[in-house]
Amino acid sequence: MPLIILALGIILLFFLIVKVKMNSFLSLLLACVLLAFGEGLPIDKIFPTIQKGLGATLGSLTIVVGFGAILGKLMADSGGAQRIATTLINMFGRNNVRWAVCLTGFIVGIALFYEIGFVLLIPLIFTIAKSADIPLLEVGMPMVAALSVTHGFLPPHPGPTAISVLFNADIGLTLVYGILIGIPTVILAGPLLYNTVKDIKTDIPEGLHNDKEFTEEEMPSFGVSIFTALVPVILMAATAIGKMMNLPKTSAIMVILNFIGDPSVALTISIIIAFYTFGFARGKSMKEIMATSEKAILTVAMILFVVGAGGALKQVLIDSGVGTYIGELVMQVNVSPLVLAWLIAVVIRIAVGSATVAAMTAGGIVAPLIPLTGVSPELMVIAVGAGSVFFSPPNDPGFWLFKEFFGLSVKQTLRSWCMVETVIAVCGLIGVEIINLFL
Repeated sequence: MPLIILALGIILLFFLIVKVKMNSFLSLLLACVLLAFGEGLPIDKIFPTIQKGLGATLGSLTIVVGFGAILGKLMADSGGAQRIATTLINMFGRNNVRWAVCLTGFIVGIALFYEIGFVLLIPLIFTIAKSADIPLLEVGMPMVAALSVTHGFLPPHPGPTAISVLFNADIGLTLVYGILIGIPTVILAGPLLYNTVKDIKTDIPEGLHNDKEFTEEEMPSFGVSIFTALVPVILMAATAIGKMMNLPKTSAIMVILNFIGDPSVALTISIIIAFYTFGFARGKSMKEIMATSEKAILTVAMILFVVGAGGALKQVLIDSGVGTYIGELVMQVNVSPLVLAWLIAVVIRIAVGSATVAAMTAGGIVAPLIPLTGVSPELMVIAVGAGSVFFSPPNDPGFWLFKEFFGLSVKQTLRSWCMVETVIAVCGLIGVEIINLFL
C-alpha cells in the first residue's frame, strides 16, 4: 500500500507539472502534503515535516547556488568566458576545434548553470562555425555535452549539490568522482558521437547570430579567467584529496582544508576574487558589480525553491516510513541501489522533463536506501544526476533550446541532442558501477 500511494503521488506530480502547467515548486509542495496525508503522517506533523526538509536543504544550499550564479554572471559580463573559449580554440587549431569547444564547455560549465552557459557560448559557436566553415553540430554537440555533464555530475551545480546534501555525501569527493566519470563521458557524448550525425546540415538561424564580441582590451587574461573560474573546484578538490590521503582530521592542514573546501566557503572565496578579477580590475564600480550580482540571484531564485521542495519530499518519505519500506523491499529483491536510483531518475525525467525536478524527486525517494545498503552516497549522487538528464524529452525546455538555436527539425533534434543526453546518462551509470567495484 505505501508504494501505491507513493506512485499515485508521483503521478499527481507529473500531472500538475505536465498537464496543468503548475509551477514545479507549488506542484512539489502539494504532492508533499497529499503524500504525507496518504502515508499516514499525523496532520499536525505534516507542515513541520515539510518545513524541516525544506529548511535543512536550503540552509546548506543557498550560498552555494547563489554565489555560483554570481560567479558565472561576473565571468560572462567581464569577457572572461570568451577569453577562455577563444584561447583554447587558438591552441587546438581548426582541425581539432571540436575538442577545444568540448574543453571550453567543460571548464566554463563548472562555474555556469547549463542555460547560462548555453546562451553565453552559442554566439561563439556560431562565430567559430562561420569563420572556420565547419558544420554547426561539429562544434555544437561537444559544447552541449560538456555543459550537460557538468550540470548533472558536478557540484556546485544545483542538482548534484542538492542531492549531495540530501544524501549527506562529501561534496568534494563527489566532485572528484564526477570529474573522473565526466571526462570520458563528455568525449563519447560530444566529439565522438558527432560522427553519427555528420549528414545533418544546418545553417545558422537568421537573427540568432550576435556578431558583437569583447575586444582584446576588454577581456581579462586567460590565466586570470581560468584561475577565477576554477577556484571553487580547486579548493573542494584539495579537501577531497586530503581525505583520500587519510591525513589526520586534527592536523593543521586538514583543519584548513576542511574550512576552505567547504562549498559555501569555497564559493565565498571565489566571489571575493571574482569581484576583483572580473570587476574592479576591469574598471567596474561596486555599483555595477552589485547590479550584476542581483541579476544572477534573480535567475536562480526559483531553482532554490524547487530544490528546497525536493528536500521537503525527502523528509516526508523519511518521517512517514516509506523510505525504510522501499529500502527493505529493495534489499529483498537484491537490486543494485545505484541502478535503482538511476532508473527512478530516468522515469521521472521522461515524465516531467525537468532534470532538476527529476534529480530532487528521485533523490528524495532513494535517500533512505543509503544507510540501509551501505552504498557510497557520492556515487548515488552521480547515479541520480546521470539518470536525471536521460534523453531530454520534448517536455524539457532544453530540447527546444537546442532545436531552435541550431535550426533543426524535431527528428534531427532527436538524433542529435536527445542522443547526447542518453549517452551521458548511460555512461554515468556505467562509470559509477565501475568505481563501485573498487570501493
